[in-house]
Amino acid sequence: MTTSGSGSGHGGGTVCGVEEIDRRIVTLLAADGRMSFTDLAKETGLSVSAVHQRVRRLEKRGVLRGYAALIDYDEIGLPLTAFVSIKPIDPAAADDAPDRLRHLTEIESCHSVAGDESYILKVRVASPTALEDLLNQIRASANVSTRTTVVLSTPYDYRPPAIAP
Repeated sequence: MTTSGSGSGHGGGTVCGVEEIDRRIVTLLAADGRMSFTDLAKETGLSVSAVHQRVRRLEKRGVLRGYAALIDYDEIGLPLTAFVSIKPIDPAAADDAPDRLRHLTEIESCHSVAGDESYILKVRVASPTALEDLLNQIRASANVSTRTTVVLSTPYDYRPPAIAP
């Protein structure tokens, strides 16, 4: 249930509450979070003030949750990326692994998953030794078993979403 921020009517059909023009804005900002309102206006055919209103509305609704810098992890000394699948040693134990692991800053993201494991963690560390130390901390902190996949290369990352019409 969105309304057009430009006052000139409807920007197309809505899917999941996001109008066509808003999908275009989200796609553009996903590709370049620093794109100016002027450039967004040129790309969408809207006025700068209409784009500004739409972006603010998308932020307020939580569609746009924030803006972040993309980091070259090799350059900051964290060249090793791995995915660590975890599952509780005691299946009857409380499902609180995310809370128990929150203090480990090497964990970039934590995903609840279906399948044999309960969560998959994306981690970034400086070396294989640092990964081994982190795995020991994960196991001890959350009382879980781990299965680790080390990333050899990343052909692409941070791709803008394909937002369905």
